[in-house]
Amino acid sequence: MRHDTARYRQAGELLAEYGLILRGGFWPSDEDEVPGAPATLLLVGNAGPAMWESFSALPIEGENALDQWSKCAIDAVADNLGATALYPYGGPPFLPFLRWAQKAEAVKPSPIGMMMHPEFGLWHAYRGALCFNERLGLPVADERDHPCDSCDDKPCLDGCPVNAFSGGAYDVPACRAHLATDDGVDCMSLGCRARRACPAGAPYRYAPDQAAFHMQAFRGARPMSDE
Repeated sequence: MRHDTARYRQAGELLAEYGLILRGGFWPSDEDEVPGAPATLLLVGNAGPAMWESFSALPIEGENALDQWSKCAIDAVADNLGATALYPYGGPPFLPFLRWAQKAEAVKPSPIGMMMHPEFGLWHAYRGALCFNERLGLPVADERDHPCDSCDDKPCLDGCPVNAFSGGAYDVPACRAHLATDDGVDCMSLGCRARRACPAGAPYRYAPDQAAFHMQAFRGARPMSDE
């Protein structure tokens, strides 16, 4: 029994005011390592242009501007709902958001490591989580097939100009070194070529200004845990 989903829908409506979306949820157990041991965890993220449009309308600048904006938005929603907010940044240690994501909705790692979503493809992200002391009703689990399962060519693996995704691991130093060269301008201005080579989720692809923002942030970021 999944219980009434009214509170879940309410959270989605409040997040939509900031261009954010709910990314599923689950009822945590001890093995999920959720701080505070809440009864329900709802993931918050983005897909499509709505978040970028909302973020771009506000004068938040400087290092980690999107993280600052996300925290302001999700904290406001958490206060409204009587929830506690958690974030994938601010560590170490870093919270296991990618593990939570695979429990909350139908995502799994793509051949290049990024989480593949049946609808959004590779064009989505997780910005935070809302934790509730009560057990909320959740929607029926998404059981759609994954694009990677029926993709024989795997164009994402051949899309990187420096083969940063070959050998079953992501060569971050090679990627960052390429971005600093003249040949890296394409990736810096339009987004990762390997990501763009994937045909899944095409309607949700980032516009050039959003892609350039994320690539600049990645190039300047310090290494961190995948979780």
